[in-house]
Amino acid sequence: MTAPNIFPFLRYRNARKAIEWLGLAFGFEVHSFMDAEDGTVAHAELKLGPGIIMVGEARDDALGVKSPGELDAVTGGIYVYVEDIDAHYARASKHGAEMVFDIADMDYGAREYTARDLEGHLWSFGTYQPVVPG
Repeated sequence: MTAPNIFPFLRYRNARKAIEWLGLAFGFEVHSFMDAEDGTVAHAELKLGPGIIMVGEARDDALGVKSPGELDAVTGGIYVYVEDIDAHYARASKHGAEMVFDIADMDYGAREYTARDLEGHLWSFGTYQPVVPG
């Protein structure tokens, strides 16, 4: 299998603003987009390399998914492999990503950093790439 099979989904209080910011700061591109009847974002898919994340508006529904900004807490994060980590870090810094862990070389050979997006989701980017058994 060469295509991704895990697709994290994130909710934002202002999904349109988040989609724009994720593109500017982290390099995501819109893959697909669907408006809700009320004009909010029902569902969007953003890609970075072969990876895809799904984004939507934070709302009260059966899932009960809120943004970290609404909860004042974070329970997880997303790790993304990028080839040129120093350029990625510079881009994220330029567009106001809140650095939680500055870029550094790790004991296990990777170079990485962790940032918060504009609503508090944690993102780690680095050169570590797990080997998927084939």
